[in-house]
Amino acid sequence: MNCEVCQLKELEVESFEIREVLRCILHTIVFHRALGLIRPKDIDLELFEITYVQCGEIEVEKKIDEKIEQFINWIEKHPNKKSQICLSFYEVKSKQPSWFTKIERLYWEQWYINLNVLQPTKPPVGKSHHSKLVTDPGEASEERSSRRTLLEQSLQEVLFQIIKFVNEKKDHVPPINDGVIYYPFEITIPSSSDSAFGMDMFKRILHSGHPSMLG
Repeated sequence: MNCEVCQLKELEVESFEIREVLRCILHTIVFHRALGLIRPKDIDLELFEITYVQCGEIEVEKKIDEKIEQFINWIEKHPNKKSQICLSFYEVKSKQPSWFTKIERLYWEQWYINLNVLQPTKPPVGKSHHSKLVTDPGEASEERSSRRTLLEQSLQEVLFQIIKFVNEKKDHVPPINDGVIYYPFEITIPSSSDSAFGMDMFKRILHSGHPSMLG
């Protein structure tokens, strides 16, 4: 099966921006691959002048939030690292040998979200957003405002990149079954056992049938 891959533009984010940025990107991808009777829900970002759309499915929202929290925990333990998250869509096929049934995942699309997580200029105090402040408030706030504007522009570019890819790449999308609302997907984040995060991880997943199917 042909598996299309989309490498999204790298974004420079601070740790407190990760949650909103990832929610925006992941939900946008899933929404544009959604089918059937979804209940679209507009979401306004708090940190940026951007609105994105969710499918309105509780299971999707829960799955995405759980993976984002896992990723944030990983970032806290691995500072100063560029990181990558992969959202993979797949089909489920059953192979039936004589004495057991084997479920196989056939991946048909993978999205790589690339983040460069910047370190705060001052050590954070607890989890308060006030930990973003640095020594010179005037210079810091101007620099922060400029960086925030650039990130907002880059995030918009990523959203356009998603829409462009979805509109141009259609031939590989598998046929759907009646009543299916969205294609099965999984979200893969770096793990503490991976010294390098890249295609090696996904080769392992392709061979092992990673058991994290939604539903």
